[in-house]
Amino acid sequence: MKVEIWSDVMCPFCYIGKRHFEAALKEFPGRDSVTVEWKSFQLNPSMVTDPTRNVTQYLAEIKGVSVEQAKKMNAQVTEMAKQAGLTYDFDKAVVANSFDAHRLSHFAKQFGKQDDVEERLFRAYFTEGKNTADHDTLVRLAEEAGLDAGAVRTMLGGKDFAEDVERDIYEAQQVGARGVPFFVFDDKYAISGAQPVQLFAQVLNTVSEEQKKV
Repeated sequence: MKVEIWSDVMCPFCYIGKRHFEAALKEFPGRDSVTVEWKSFQLNPSMVTDPTRNVTQYLAEIKGVSVEQAKKMNAQVTEMAKQAGLTYDFDKAVVANSFDAHRLSHFAKQFGKQDDVEERLFRAYFTEGKNTADHDTLVRLAEEAGLDAGAVRTMLGGKDFAEDVERDIYEAQQVGARGVPFFVFDDKYAISGAQPVQLFAQVLNTVSEEQKKV
């Protein structure tokens, strides 16, 4: 079974959705036959990386609300993340364009390390307050995920995998993904958002039963 997941590093619900999906997959009898592919999506392609600003300020600006209101919104998401076993620290999170992080994800895919890199990027962004657009930071994170630091630095210094990122973003439009996370199971079923574990389990079982009938 193929599961494609469109997401963005700066999407708080994507990390939560990842955990919910993983929880369902862990209990799924056919989990060893499931192949997961991460697909690129940018919530704000034009975002300018600015380490001097945090995401609470950014959220207040794009939503047209006060900083206090933005803090309350982030607090609600932080609690949701906590329920999924995650620790979010929006006070430390850095406003960073995610394009190069997506390029890194595609680079990692060829070595079977894409999920490791995605996990490391999410934790770096939401928990550790790292600048996930900074090349030195991306190299360190990639190395921690098991990739060769020199090869990653060379890749980031060019335009490798830029077309792959753009192709994923185009495909998102074609499959109807207007937001993320967006999960597509065997090109048939789609789940939008950080849905409950039970829903992911239901879809996994449904697809599995349909495969047995073929």
